[in-house]
Amino acid sequence: MDRGNIIHDLRQRLAQSLTPTRYRHVLGVVQTAVQLAERFGAPVLDAELAAWLHDLAREWPDERLLAYARDRHLDVPAEWLEAPILLHGPVAADVARVEYGVEDAAVLDAVYYHTTGKPRMGKLEMVLFVADAVEPSRDYPGVDRIRALAETDLTAAALASLESTLRYALDRGFVIDLTTVNARNELLMRTRRES
Repeated sequence: MDRGNIIHDLRQRLAQSLTPTRYRHVLGVVQTAVQLAERFGAPVLDAELAAWLHDLAREWPDERLLAYARDRHLDVPAEWLEAPILLHGPVAADVARVEYGVEDAAVLDAVYYHTTGKPRMGKLEMVLFVADAVEPSRDYPGVDRIRALAETDLTAAALASLESTLRYALDRGFVIDLTTVNARNELLMRTRRES
């Protein structure tokens, strides 16, 4: 299936399967990801495709996410099984590969890690991660600062978004995902080396 057909099918599928609020979020992520890709030199069509895919499984119940991950033998960190919402990225990446024939590793990784980030994120992964955090309907403390950073420095915006995620989890007494901690630390060291 070619990319245009995949996106057409995804638009229809998501419009029917997601709540209007979640679908509006996906549209915002698509728009923002394309803008960020153009601004920072990431592959625009890959960013668009990854944005359409990223929340494909976001509204699945925990039991469905867990069953899918188990039945498909997805390779996920064990702690993600204790916080099944984190499985929606890996599940969406697997659906992209199995149902839509997406084989591009950068697109699949961007979708897989769009919630947690990961160490050594590439440009496309950072584009989707930041787009998900700052699309126009997002409204949380610090989002305006991350949006401002995303105007000029994708890495700084990704770092700020990771730190915001960690603060949110800490403030609410959630388990801290080590993938996110490691992503934050690696990006922090990267920015220090580059400055």
